[in-house]
Amino acid sequence: MTEPTRAAAPTPAQKPEDDKRRTLVATEHLSKYYPVGGGLFSRSDRLLRAVDDVNIRVRRGETLGLVGESGCGKSTLGRLLLRLLEPTYGRIVYDGKDIAPLGQAQLRPLRRKMQIIFQDPYSSLNPRMTVREIVAEAIRIHSLAARGTEEEGMVSDLLKKVGLRPEHMNRYPHEFSGGQRQRVGIARALAVQPEFIVCDEPISALDVSIQAQIVNLLLDLQDELGVAFLFISHDLKVVQHISHRVAVMYLGHVVEQASVEKLYASPMHPYTRALLGSSPVPDPERKRLRVLLEGDVPSPIDPPPGCSFHPRCPRAISQCKKEAPPFAEVHLGSGHKVACWNPHVEE
Repeated sequence: MTEPTRAAAPTPAQKPEDDKRRTLVATEHLSKYYPVGGGLFSRSDRLLRAVDDVNIRVRRGETLGLVGESGCGKSTLGRLLLRLLEPTYGRIVYDGKDIAPLGQAQLRPLRRKMQIIFQDPYSSLNPRMTVREIVAEAIRIHSLAARGTEEEGMVSDLLKKVGLRPEHMNRYPHEFSGGQRQRVGIARALAVQPEFIVCDEPISALDVSIQAQIVNLLLDLQDELGVAFLFISHDLKVVQHISHRVAVMYLGHVVEQASVEKLYASPMHPYTRALLGSSPVPDPERKRLRVLLEGDVPSPIDPPPGCSFHPRCPRAISQCKKEAPPFAEVHLGSGHKVACWNPHVEE
């Protein structure tokens, strides 16, 4: 896979008020719980904690990578940010406004600003619609162009922007390859000129030879349009290249968050070190990160007390079993946050 190029990261904020002004999307104690039934004739008060007390922020024009094992809550968190799922509690702040309590009518103007690129480029496209209809649908909903020549010209420009030819607009999804279908999905997301796009594992269903093309396309679009991405993936190498900052999830919690340089060079949480150490990259330096995790991931229905990672953690201390660690900076002002009572701290 050809390594994608990475645009320069936004200049780090020097003052808290500057960082707040540059923040586009933020969550405060965001949680999503699902009730778990006890059977046909019984009731249960148990909850599946898909996302639990998450605090993240995405700045304008940056990419926040989101990594973690399958089932840790990454996709659920992405859909919560777009209000495709209703939060159980917590705040979702978009451009300074809490959108969690808004009704669908109030959300409609914001739908233009927030879009999603799905994992499977085939199942996310209506097979009965042509590419023109798929891309133009949101344009019509938001009245961004007059029907006819103006709309057709806008669709044509979008297809060229994502590397497709204008004549492709009259074809159906089944007539394209997987990479081409994903380009159609990207064109659809761009049609309403969004500020923020959730990329939900957008390359995992594609051939390795095509993945770098899609990643490079996203990088080029970000440079050109200034759009912010939440890039969800299990591919740590791709996340390293495309992201400015990275957040690591485990069992519904964000356990570490830092700039891509800091997180990959000096991971503090034992789980992050285990993820990086297990990545199949021919890098001798990774040997020092190898952490042997014992046991299975606990059930989100019945998470362990204290730190949810402590049953598998080789650095667990007595406090880990009693109290959940705060998600905070180890070194004040570093921007490197970790939820751990006994983090790896470089001397």
